[in-house]
Amino acid sequence: MKKTALITGATSGIGRATAHIFAKNGIQLVLCGRRQERLDTIEEALKKETNVITLNFDVRDKEATLNAIASLPEDFKNIDILINNAGNAHGLDPIQTGSLDDWDAMMDINVKGLLYVSKAVIPGMTERKSGHIINIGSSAGKEVYPKGNVYCGSKHAVLAITEGMRIDLNQFGIKVSAVNPGMVETEFSQVRFKGDPVADTVYKGFEALQAEDIAEIIYFVVSRPAHVNVADLLIFPTAQASSTIVKKEL
Repeated sequence: MKKTALITGATSGIGRATAHIFAKNGIQLVLCGRRQERLDTIEEALKKETNVITLNFDVRDKEATLNAIASLPEDFKNIDILINNAGNAHGLDPIQTGSLDDWDAMMDINVKGLLYVSKAVIPGMTERKSGHIINIGSSAGKEVYPKGNVYCGSKHAVLAITEGMRIDLNQFGIKVSAVNPGMVETEFSQVRFKGDPVADTVYKGFEALQAEDIAEIIYFVVSRPAHVNVADLLIFPTAQASSTIVKKEL
């Protein structure tokens, strides 16, 4: 029987790349995102390889999230794999000049959105006594860097929630994993810097991770034998040693 994976933030970056590698390996997909046009495009591309359904909602909206996941048809209701990938970063300001709107956006998506989706999916997993949750964190959840304050706080929260999930769900045989990338070349910098020219320079001078690199790692994690849970992974590009140390060629 095919496994079913629900992926949030599936319209770009790591989410979209993960959808592609899951489809190639016969996992049927529930793809979630805010941009219906992109959801339609990825569904069209992947339905040749596997069964695909899309859900158009914003994880920040509690009711919309719960209602969308509750609306899944019978063939897609049993979620075996949950990839909590939706997330964002806004601004790079010191705490004293940070934007309240930016702070709300990061906490609402990175933390509360992850919780809302998990709340909708976990009861089915506990009832079946099986499942695998992968929360996409960040190296920013492992260390705090200058002007990272609230973004780092949100990703530290993701790691704490992941560890709490693993403890609470242990009795049900549910695997819980964290995958924490360093610098990945996606839309991330464009969102963070909102059209500022600095967004185009973030990945210049070194070879950053690509979304496909992380997707391959996510597939490795979900394809381990039943007795193996890869609990926590930190992935850097070779050029990166920490959040603040990156070897760049001028």
